[in-house]
Amino acid sequence: MHDSAEASVQPTVEMLASVANPPVPADLEVRTVLITLPPGSAGSPPHRHPGPAFGYVLSGEVIIELEGEPERVVKAGEAFWEPGGDLIHYSGANNLPDAETSYVVTLLGTAGQPVLTPVGAEELEERRDRRASKPR
Repeated sequence: MHDSAEASVQPTVEMLASVANPPVPADLEVRTVLITLPPGSAGSPPHRHPGPAFGYVLSGEVIIELEGEPERVVKAGEAFWEPGGDLIHYSGANNLPDAETSYVVTLLGTAGQPVLTPVGAEELEERRDRRASKPR
């Protein structure tokens, strides 16, 4: 039996992100991964995800750059998402030169497909006009 102090403690639920009708691949598989970036890590090279990705930064700061969008810094306690599919994910780097960054990502994709497919230099060059300008 719980005492009255324990019974009065209620959980809190805070909405971190909401995306209406994200693109969902057929033959769906959902995977959740923990990514830990060492200090100053550039993260993965430019790549694609087969479907939407929903993330939450646990510690540190991650630089996110998606095709057509300027890069942005997502800090601990903040959520992010990307639609995946044909869109190139240019950066998922650690913004901190002296501390680790970790984040959790839930990826939706086609069963059996890799969660990350690298993009080659030739395609990056072909699509360079779709990349947002870097801040100076």
